[in-house]
Amino acid sequence: MRSTLLRSGAVLLAVSLLAAAPVALAETDDDKLALGKQVFTELAQPQCGLCHTLADAGTEGGVGPILDDLKPSAEVVARAVENGIGPMRPYTQLTAEEIEAVAFYVASVTGADQ
Repeated sequence: MRSTLLRSGAVLLAVSLLAAAPVALAETDDDKLALGKQVFTELAQPQCGLCHTLADAGTEGGVGPILDDLKPSAEVVARAVENGIGPMRPYTQLTAEEIEAVAFYVASVTGADQ
């Protein structure tokens, strides 16, 4: 009985420590850019480049705006990804970190946030 209580206490302590540990996020701008590019080219479904042209990503979509010309701010990109805009549906499968990263990426590589 005592060993069961000790094991239960150890498990609770471990769970408490894990719950308090910060989630691993993209810690640097380079990490955020890399994650953002990955979201743009691979993780978002459908992939952003199917509709959008973005030179840095090597995409030539023919439906949505050419992002290199539009130069949207990170806030505009995040809002469009979260809520959808025009024919673009919201990307509900992306995490908040992924949305932030793709918004940062698009704004950075198009020169919007300079």
